[in-house]
Order: sequence, then structure tokens, then C-alpha cells
Amino acid sequence: MDLVEVNEAFAPQYLAVEKALGLDPEKTNVNGGAIAIGHPLGASGSRITAHLVHELRRRGGKYAVGSACIGGGQGIALIIENTA
Repeated sequence: MDLVEVNEAFAPQYLAVEKALGLDPEKTNVNGGAIAIGHPLGASGSRITAHLVHELRRRGGKYAVGSACIGGGQGIALIIENTA
């Protein structure tokens, strides 16, 4: 993956995910994640998707993965491919 976006509600949650998955901090939440922009409930999916699409284009990357918690122990993820 060229980019990873983890929608974090709390810093310790992100740090645990980064450690457990062995994420590269140079590729993860590269322009700040939900904490940096105020954790916009109800807008997370749109924010993550738009951020990854624009950043993939800017960097010339091929693949990105975005993830978000849904609450109650649920989660969702998407993979984006830059075909340009």
C-alpha cells in the first residue's frame, strides 16, 4: 500500500493499530487524521476517500487503504486503486 488512512478517535487507539499492524508512519495519515481535523462524525467516509484519492494523485501512488470504526466493535475498510 502506498497510503494508509486510519480514522482514529483517540491517539492511543491509533498507536495500538500502528503497532499491531506494523504500519509505516511515513505512509499513514500523512496529512493528519481525524484528531488533527476534529473527528467529523458522519463525514469520516467522505473525508477518508477524498483525502486518499487526492493524495494518491499528488504522489503518483497506485494503492491506498482507508479504515474507520463504526462503533460497538465494528469497522469498515476500503481499498482504492489509482488507474491513471
